[in-house]
Amino acid sequence: MLTILKQAKAAFSLLSADEIVKQAELPVHFGLVADSSGAYAEMEEFLAPSTLPRLQWRQCMSQVHRANDVNVPANVDIVLYEPGLPCPDGCYSFQRGNTEATCAEILKDKKDLDLALGRQFLPFRRPVVERIIRMVSQENALFAMATALPNVVPSLIELPWVFGEFASDTAFLTANQVRMAFQIAAACGKQVGLGKQKGAVLTIAAGAFGWRALARELVGHIPLGGGLIPKGAVAYAGTYLAGKGLEYLHVHDGDPTTAQREQLYQEGLERGRSFTKTLHLGGGDRRD
Repeated sequence: MLTILKQAKAAFSLLSADEIVKQAELPVHFGLVADSSGAYAEMEEFLAPSTLPRLQWRQCMSQVHRANDVNVPANVDIVLYEPGLPCPDGCYSFQRGNTEATCAEILKDKKDLDLALGRQFLPFRRPVVERIIRMVSQENALFAMATALPNVVPSLIELPWVFGEFASDTAFLTANQVRMAFQIAAACGKQVGLGKQKGAVLTIAAGAFGWRALARELVGHIPLGGGLIPKGAVAYAGTYLAGKGLEYLHVHDGDPTTAQREQLYQEGLERGRSFTKTLHLGGGDRRD
């Protein structure tokens, strides 16, 4: 619980688009170990799909190195082994037929490289975006509970474009959503910054079918259990909805329909209820 609160308090220092871009553009190099050219090619296709635009494919391949290459770097960030070969500690086995598990295992240990992995290697993009949404939603839910706001309704549509005053808790929650927007754009290889993302962020916020009004109603009517839990759950749901809207925009090149937004909000509300209820009951930090 304290860890998430500290992460939330760090939102102000992370509102620098330049710093987020710097993290995302840090080159990540993979080392591959296999006993056949076919196995090497399989892992290369995983990391750098042949369907990528040619320039992007070449860039990815320049960061992927076979163990038997002549000019293989002395040090790489991640070492991936062919399935079936003994895999030393600190390295990863490529899980043929379950690449999602391969990504999840790497991201679990390489949290400091998540933005860079999402931006530079397509298989990591969706899991990185999903993790960003989950973490920021949890941060905002905890912050709402910790401060016990009378109306916890963070909204991107009220974004304070001129920074300098974050006097209210609502402004803080909004700032954290802006950080999420920066991170998702960076992980998806898009331009990052208020000037570059203002239109997209406002469009997503404005299209959220008036969730702020719905949120106020839910606080009073949905049986989430206790005063703090509704506030945390609503903060989670609103942040989750905003994040999913950004995911649709950057990953799927579109916007969710009204029905999809409603479904996403309910999904976020259930996740938020589960997360905040666990904290409220003293269950500690929960990753939904």
